[in-house]
Amino acid sequence: MRTDLELLDAWCAGDKGAGDDLICRHFDAICRFFRGKLGDDVEDLIQRTFEVATARRQEIREGTSFRGFLFGVARNLLLDHLRRRYRRGPHDPISECSLADLGTSPSEAVHRGEREALVQEAIRRVPLDQQIILELAHWEGLSGREIAEALGIPENTVRSRLARARAALRERVEEVRAAATRPTGS
Repeated sequence: MRTDLELLDAWCAGDKGAGDDLICRHFDAICRFFRGKLGDDVEDLIQRTFEVATARRQEIREGTSFRGFLFGVARNLLLDHLRRRYRRGPHDPISECSLADLGTSPSEAVHRGEREALVQEAIRRVPLDQQIILELAHWEGLSGREIAEALGIPENTVRSRLARARAALRERVEEVRAAATRPTGS
């Protein structure tokens, strides 16, 4: 089985089959990444992620994880998309906002358990940068090194940001749980 970088090099050299294999290998993860934040209208962002990855092949250093690089590209495209969609003031960086702040519709959690729905709602309420690092670590299974490469930060910074993100998520879970148990009505 060829590595991601071998497939990427072959694709860049004109091997369409290698490109198809590489896309198939990572499509579901990139799709989940965008759909968890934007809903179903993400095809253009997914396609653009792979286009940018091929165009920036020379930026991937030997020993670097292509998967981490790909998620870094996806993150940057997501932030650009959100900046264009929600023009914000200069003192309100988009990466510090949560998706709930931006008014994005909640993920479909109908067929999931109550706990998973609670976590899904809570994660939407943490700042986007924290949401991304949590998703890369826990849902996509990236290592600390891969996350560092994806985000362009030192691995020690990944560990400290991940700890803060987990703490923020715990707080949001408690808030969502408390809101769900409050009686409604006048």
